[in-house]
Amino acid sequence: MKIEKEIIKTLEKESLSPEELSKLKRKLSKKYGLPMPTNMRVLQFYHKKGGRDEKVVSSLKTSPVRSLSGVVNISVLTKPFPCPGKCIFCPLQKDAPKSYMKDEPAVMRAMLAKYDAKRQMEIRMKALLMTGHSTDKIELRIVGGTWSYYPKEYKEDFIKKCFDACNEEKSSTLKEAQKKNEKAKHRIVCLSIETRPDFVTKEEIKEMRKMGVTMVELGVQSLFDEVLHASSRGHTVKDSAKATKLLKNAGFKVCHQVMLGLPKSTSLKDLKTFEKLFKSPSFRPDMLKIYPCVVLREAPLYELYKEGSYTPPSDEELFDTIKKVKRDIVPSYVRIQRLFRDISSKSIAGGSKISNMRQVIKRDAEKEGWECQCIRCREIKSSPVKEKLKIRTRKYKASGGVEVFFSVTSGKKICAFLRLRLKKRKTAIIRELRTYGKQVAIKKKERDAQQHKGVGKALVKKAEEEVGSGRMAVISGVGARDYWRKMGYRLKGTYMIKDL
Repeated sequence: MKIEKEIIKTLEKESLSPEELSKLKRKLSKKYGLPMPTNMRVLQFYHKKGGRDEKVVSSLKTSPVRSLSGVVNISVLTKPFPCPGKCIFCPLQKDAPKSYMKDEPAVMRAMLAKYDAKRQMEIRMKALLMTGHSTDKIELRIVGGTWSYYPKEYKEDFIKKCFDACNEEKSSTLKEAQKKNEKAKHRIVCLSIETRPDFVTKEEIKEMRKMGVTMVELGVQSLFDEVLHASSRGHTVKDSAKATKLLKNAGFKVCHQVMLGLPKSTSLKDLKTFEKLFKSPSFRPDMLKIYPCVVLREAPLYELYKEGSYTPPSDEELFDTIKKVKRDIVPSYVRIQRLFRDISSKSIAGGSKISNMRQVIKRDAEKEGWECQCIRCREIKSSPVKEKLKIRTRKYKASGGVEVFFSVTSGKKICAFLRLRLKKRKTAIIRELRTYGKQVAIKKKERDAQQHKGVGKALVKKAEEEVGSGRMAVISGVGARDYWRKMGYRLKGTYMIKDL
């Protein structure tokens, strides 16, 4: 352990960039004639010795981008269960939820844990901690099929087990587990599920809120009914608009999943789908996941592909469409979450296999001299604040209400934002508050980080000034309730409320 000891001794004295750390490891490896250790191995050695210096942990952190959005994301899968959909592009494999493949990383972890929610959470948290990431603030994403179609008892038990894992103790009921999580070491500050637009009802929304859900991913796929019909999607464009409105009125963050190159679609129709998404006030989602349609042998679409009646879009067509979307269409209040599914190229029988599409497009954008204005492309991440912080305000009509998007920027970089929804009634609702940059543990402060510096409170004050009087509601994640209490909000039902 000579190399590990010298690395830690150096890091306790000074911070090293990734390049400087690699240079030091190579030098010590040559000096002692030993293999060069990975960052994870050095970090594990440091933890075993009881080391807790954040400067050392930060320098050894692997995949630092995982926690540069202010929280860590953990995905857990529900067990395989019948799906009401008949989508021809969805694969179906034994022992895997419909639309998911066994060789996807999240599915492999879930199968290893036998789809037990608590075990999946424990495995993921341990892995994140071992690689230097704080799990104080967790964005929990529950995936695996149409959430709304699962039995209520199973859903409640699944979520309770997720909270039990974070609380590090078992509770008798979901409500008890949620209460404990308000003060727990690992707090769930956002809880996301995915479902179909035609399954979103007022009753379903009430159930989601009782379970602590704050964000919903909707499988919108296309804004052309003929395209949805050709894929046996089973819902209409009208269903997508209605679901988006219901969710926003209840305060949820809304992510639309859109698929490029579906049967009966064209590059022009795909482009028009995105134009409609943001030109029409019936939609205007907060987030996007853009997936190229790929042909999988386990999906009905494979038969159409084999007989030549379906041809997936070429890489050139996909790149052209996505570039136009990122360059000309997506507004600054939207975050593009993903551009490709985590599917192994070995499983793809037809269609694009370029899984690093985002990185390729980013390189092309730099060469071509344009920038995407989506939130993810402007996040400050680990960059230092070089210019004076400014609060910018953008208002737009969406789903029968008015959305106000407050953002804190430093030059072109975005450091934080708040989504406020104004309705005709006297109650306004804060749908999302996020501070970007390095994640800082609860009750701690770090000189080079944006969190816990009062930026979020400044945005809340701005939102309260915008509303003026009446009642403000917040769709707070269970683990963030204490944060809102400090600003005068109180829990009423499933929302944090304050009379202004």
